[in-house]
Amino acid sequence: MKITNLNPDADIGASAWLVATDGHHLLMDAGSHPRREGAESLPLFEQVKDVELDAIAITHCHLDHIGGLPVALRYFPHAPVFMSDLSYFLSERVLHNSVNVMVRQRDELGIKDYPLFTHEQVDDYASVFQGVPYRREIAWAASRRRAAVPTLEFFDAGHTLGSAGVLVRSTRKKLFYTGDVCFHDQTLLKGAQFDGVKADVVVLETTRGARQLPPGFTRETEMERLAGSIREVQARKGTVLIPAFGLGRTQEILAMLALQMQTGKMKRQPVHIGGLGRVFTEIYDLQSGRTNRSHPGLKLTQALNLIVSSPKELAQISLNNSRIFVMTAGMMSENTGAHDLALRMAGEKRHGIFFVGYTDPSSPGARLRMAAPGVPFLFSGSGGELTKRCTVDDFDLTAHGNREDLLDFVAQADPQTVVLGHGAADARAWIADQLRQRHPRMKVLQPGPGETVDA
Repeated sequence: MKITNLNPDADIGASAWLVATDGHHLLMDAGSHPRREGAESLPLFEQVKDVELDAIAITHCHLDHIGGLPVALRYFPHAPVFMSDLSYFLSERVLHNSVNVMVRQRDELGIKDYPLFTHEQVDDYASVFQGVPYRREIAWAASRRRAAVPTLEFFDAGHTLGSAGVLVRSTRKKLFYTGDVCFHDQTLLKGAQFDGVKADVVVLETTRGARQLPPGFTRETEMERLAGSIREVQARKGTVLIPAFGLGRTQEILAMLALQMQTGKMKRQPVHIGGLGRVFTEIYDLQSGRTNRSHPGLKLTQALNLIVSSPKELAQISLNNSRIFVMTAGMMSENTGAHDLALRMAGEKRHGIFFVGYTDPSSPGARLRMAAPGVPFLFSGSGGELTKRCTVDDFDLTAHGNREDLLDFVAQADPQTVVLGHGAADARAWIADQLRQRHPRMKVLQPGPGETVDA
């Protein structure tokens, strides 16, 4: 079995792995890089363009795992695309939104490569998408020379709606790709259901490898800390902004707000969100009965008064009425509602901006997080300099597996080989060191961009 890392970056980027086994080829994920532009954001498809690809398996619908899928299908037009049946409901909407964003960036930033694909191409390619229930083994390639047909099986990864780990079975080896995985329960989604998984090879995400949880940390107390911070801001008549990714994190935050309001810990009030966040929230509601989740009867669109605010409305809306904004731009990228609200809020002490997820170090959100209070700093090219006077805080509400949980899963799966990816160098280094200490006979590999390893 050979595995090629097609991520163009050594860090978290455009997730894509090519697996060669029994004379067949499977592409696992086809993402786009969140910090690169144009063709530079894509996996290294050109390197493997001559491969006879049998199929593509998508772990979930975040853009760093699915954002390059239409381009992959341009290279491999005859490859069927398999994903969980819950991801199937999300995939086209995510890709169509990506087209809209790329067109806007082309027009506003002059990125000539954009869009990398069109709405029409998304519609055309969607005919090869196939949704598969969790825990159903399916063949992904035709048999050749009476050889056994390789199969794959999706397992609930607990990361976001539809997220999956992939078990690939060939004649001699089993490979398990975690994708992005969350082993602990979130507010809505319960943790990954990887129980019983055994594999010869594990391809492991390492996002949290460099992060140690403080003693006594629990997600419940962190959620309560966030709720308390919101109440403090509103007590001083300030407005709260929570930048959050539209798929997954937005719904988790909305669930927390709904539960706080239902129990009387927070006054009932409208919550302003972006249009994409509203779309995904409705899908979360519609699929609640088919999802392994807490509070299955909680319908967010019914429990909350959700107001979708356009960019023009956001520019004009008053910030004097203790409003709550959950805006779908987790890194506060330019030309987004979260970015523009931050420009208005950062300089006033009464307001609060609360981060609940990862921000790339080069993003406006990270610059705001790291800025010293009262000292001017460059927020963004279009926004210029800001001086941070409002309350800014971070809350660890990750949807990725904590590092000890990742190590526990490897021990359960008991592989001969572990391939590390989807993590910064220090995160991968910590995981690699721990695996070598705990499992001296285990082979630990970290293939670089475009590198192929034997597993």
